[in-house]
Amino acid sequence: MSFELRGITKTFGSLVANDSIDLKVEAGEILAILGENGAGKSTLMNIAYGLLQADSGTILVDGKEISINEPSDALAAGIGMVHQHFMLIPVFTVAENIILGHERTGRAGTLKLEDARAAIKKVSEEFGFDVDPDAIVEELPVGVQQRVEIIKALIYNAKVLILDEPTAVLTPQETDDLLRIMKDLKAKGTAIIFITHKLREVKIAADRISIIRRGKVVGSAQPSASQEELASLMVGREVTLAPDKTAHTIGDVILSVKDIVIKDHTGRDIVSDISFDVCAGEVLAIAGVQGNGQTEVARALINLEDHIVGSMKLDGVEINGFSVHKSLDEGIAFIPESRELDGLISSFSIAENLVLDVHTQAPYAKGISLSPSQIRAEAEKRIIEFDIRTQSVSDPVSSLSGGNKQKVVLARELSRPVKLLIASQPTRGLDVGSIEFVHERILAERDAGRAVLLFSTELDEVMALADRIAVMYRGKILAIVNSDVTRDQLGLLMAGVVSAGAKSA
Repeated sequence: MSFELRGITKTFGSLVANDSIDLKVEAGEILAILGENGAGKSTLMNIAYGLLQADSGTILVDGKEISINEPSDALAAGIGMVHQHFMLIPVFTVAENIILGHERTGRAGTLKLEDARAAIKKVSEEFGFDVDPDAIVEELPVGVQQRVEIIKALIYNAKVLILDEPTAVLTPQETDDLLRIMKDLKAKGTAIIFITHKLREVKIAADRISIIRRGKVVGSAQPSASQEELASLMVGREVTLAPDKTAHTIGDVILSVKDIVIKDHTGRDIVSDISFDVCAGEVLAIAGVQGNGQTEVARALINLEDHIVGSMKLDGVEINGFSVHKSLDEGIAFIPESRELDGLISSFSIAENLVLDVHTQAPYAKGISLSPSQIRAEAEKRIIEFDIRTQSVSDPVSSLSGGNKQKVVLARELSRPVKLLIASQPTRGLDVGSIEFVHERILAERDAGRAVLLFSTELDEVMALADRIAVMYRGKILAIVNSDVTRDQLGLLMAGVVSAGAKSA
């Protein structure tokens, strides 16, 4: 079955998200779509799946125009979509999730799951998915949860499968499994649209590549193109994908964490007895699949978690129990996992967000009064230094793109004296141009003698920036290894395999 988007245009107020976009994918073909954040990729796919309506343009299946007003129309037309954030109910079984919206009941009003179980087993066997229909979804690894989403589309006869950032939460081994599944689906005639930021995966999986920039299709490429060529097409300029990490002498211990236990509100251990040191002039990366305790450790280090047992010393000073404000004053710069929730106040101006850490200090305040002229002057300097793309420092920070929002967070945190930089998922959701900038700033802090603690689920990022790597799995540190570890060894550790052969640091 062929699937075509022709002349798709979508606007949000004055913003043109999609501008007369044409795309076509044939049966048994994998079309990769690359583009920066805000380029319009997700908007386009949401239109294809009926979650949004185009202002103009047509959707065609096998050359015939169809109308898709909601996801049920898409499914009826043979179009399925696997979202980056899974659309599953954690406490339901696989079979119960599969039949949502298609429930059948017996005479007593009980759900009839036999047909769903049989269909799941049939698809699992056909594609080697190995999914138990009666397993509780929240107890499954994220890679298996993703297979459930794919099964859900295939059971309802999807001939076109849209995969939106499908590898964002997977281990390298799970990613390899997904790429294999995609090729199996392709071989059986499924048309696949594959959206990702990861250029290596595009080169492995895609038959064709379309590049979207600022709402328009600006070109196409073959998988034989280099990653640098693809990145340049996405951004419209040359991009350095491998940051220049120079060797230098590592200094004294700046952060010492000993036997930390973090509990949730019920008293259950989220993180159990972890210990590590970070030295001046060093990047220690905490790697692992999302949900293994990294978020809680990052938050605990600036005392954002409530139940922390153990010792956290910054330059010899015990900071466990400090307020967040005092933790920052001691010399911690913090790039939070979610810039939207924890890094910025969306209704404040760019200038105001740039002084959130220091707004009570001179020259930005005198007594209880702020000094708007000083705040503005400082903001204008930081906008130039950190290349923040905006028309005015008085604009609300919510008006910025994701990459520019992250630059605001970086500018604020790195424009004061710090001993330790904690960077939690610093490039999540960023395009290759913004990633390049963030990596350069992190290494600049390392080279200036600051200690850097990097939390990242991105394997390429960890291997490019880290001097040492600690791998977390189910709330524990399984191993701390040198930066010469291989991708396969690191991926196995992230999956909980401790005999990965990596050399300990």
